[in-house]
Order: sequence, then C-alpha cells, then structure tokens
Amino acid sequence: MKAQAGPPEIARVCERIESLGYKAHIIPGEQRTAIGITGNSGPLDAADFEDLPGVAEAIRVSKPYKLVSRETKRENTTVRVLDVPVGGDEIVLCGGPCSVEGREQILEAARAVRAAGGQLLRGGAYKPRTSPYSFQGLGEQGLRYLAEAREETGLGIVTEAVDVETFDLVEAYADCVQIGARNMQNFSLLRRAGRSRKPVLLKRGMSSTLEEFLMAAEYILAEGNYNVILCERGVRTFADHTRNTLDLSVVPAVQNLSHLPIIVDPSHGTGKRDKIAPMSLAAIAAGASGLIVEVHPMPERALSDGAQSLDPKQFGELAEDCRALAELLTMRRRLAKLPVTV
Repeated sequence: MKAQAGPPEIARVCERIESLGYKAHIIPGEQRTAIGITGNSGPLDAADFEDLPGVAEAIRVSKPYKLVSRETKRENTTVRVLDVPVGGDEIVLCGGPCSVEGREQILEAARAVRAAGGQLLRGGAYKPRTSPYSFQGLGEQGLRYLAEAREETGLGIVTEAVDVETFDLVEAYADCVQIGARNMQNFSLLRRAGRSRKPVLLKRGMSSTLEEFLMAAEYILAEGNYNVILCERGVRTFADHTRNTLDLSVVPAVQNLSHLPIIVDPSHGTGKRDKIAPMSLAAIAAGASGLIVEVHPMPERALSDGAQSLDPKQFGELAEDCRALAELLTMRRRLAKLPVTV
C-alpha cells in the first residue's frame, strides 16, 4: 500500500481479495502496510489490485513461503514480548533454566537474569524429553512459579507448549509461547500457535533445512499470527565434540530471505558450558537479534541440561561481554562512514 493509505483503502483491498475467494493478511510496517494474499492455486493478475485506491504496487511472491518472505514485507519485523522489542536495534538477552524445578530455583534464576541486564526469562513447565523416565516438568504449577517470577522481576516469560491439549494453559501464563525443535513440524500445533495472539518463538528442527524452517513459520503466519521469532539452536551432524552443530550461517541467510527476527540458542547449540560464551559472541557478530541462554542457580544440581547451563556469575560476565561487542560493532559501523584522510 502507499504510505498515506488509510484504513478505508486497506479495508477495500481486503474486500476485493476476499470477494475472489482468497484470504487477506494485513502486515503493518514502519513506512507502509503490506497485504498478503493466500489461498490462490496459481498466479494472480496484478491488474486486479493495482487500480484500487491506496495500492502502490502488486508484487508476485516467488517463494513457497509467502507471508514470511521479504518479498511480501521488505522492512524488518519487530516482535514485542511484553514490553521488549525483539528484532530492533538492541540485542535481547533471554536467560533461565531448562526446567522449572521449584519456586526458589526459578525466582533465584530470574533475579540473576534481571541483575545481569537480561530482559526475558525462559523456563520449561512442560518438557519433551528423550527418555520417558526423565523429569517432564511441573506443569501448571511451574507456570504459576514463572508468573510469580515475572511479578517480582518484570521479566517477560518465554515457555514451551508441547502439544495442542496444553496450549491454552501455556498461553494464559506466557508472554511468548515457544515451539521447540522437536515440534517444528507439528503442523496442528503450529496452526494452534497461529490462532494465538501471543508472540511465538519457533526453534529450528534438529535436521531441518532453511526452507523447512521458514515453511514452519509460514504455518503460523497463515493462521493470522504475524508475531514470530525464529531461533537457531543447532542441527544434528556427524560432529561429536558438541551436542549439536550451531549453524550461525543461517542467521544472515534468514535475514536475506525473511523479515522475521532470528535469535540464537548457544546452550542447546553446543551442549557444553565452556562453548556458550564464544558462540554467543559469534552469534551477535553474525547479526542475531538476541540470545536465549540456559541459566541455573546451581547447574551441577539441575534436573535437566545442567552441563549446558551457566551459573549466575557466568551469565553476568557473558552479558557484559555481549554489551561490549555490540558497542564495538556499532562503533565499527560508524567509523566506516568517516572520511579517509591521507
């Protein structure tokens, strides 16, 4: 749409789209609004829309992922989790334990994340585990503890929904609903997330390609939820020196193809505590919009993923290093604009 197009012009375009039997998706931007069209079985005639008041141009999207594509929306999308913008100019730090194990544990972790300058708190109330005998989470009681931590610290809550049956409950407590790697292609769960009004953090599947990753996000947007944050968390390869292979090259690849923000999980991406800090800094250098890091008051006693969790002191040091690197990268961009003198 043209920059000056208002609600009446937008509504008229949507009416035209729907009169043809298609679905209209209004995607607001900083400069102008885009309207995506889905439900068509083949190419549409641009002339059907370009003559409508307020329309600047009709662009045929060539990618199989329509709404996720940068062809649909050229400017970056910023997703707000509570009051925290993800995808903007500032790097967002999300920290917390793999699992909510108890009230004091999650409160202590939340205080540590807050003290280090983090903005979001992660923690699993429902945990999909490889073994059926492993700790599966506290369920709704864990969600209550997360809500109490938010009340005390002001941190936004990121927690995982593992199935459609418990999605409503997670949605009621969370500020951002996570879809984990094992569920990246759980299409019924993706569709349910698409009907939510809460932001969604979508993790890349353990063996998924970039196109499969973006198509999973498309399922969510196609249902009407455009607040999706992508997350690289490592893929499965032949490497045995890390839990997974953290594919940081996917960050600029996503940014080239999609307007959605992408963050990085160096904890699952490496599985090793001593590798989290260097890979976090590498993720920021690669252009990630944020980090999601596992932080536990006592990692050696964690019921899950203790080997890849930082303690509060280590997380504080990581946060300081991330800020220093972010400032350096900003300075370098500014210096590059200065005239060169001989």
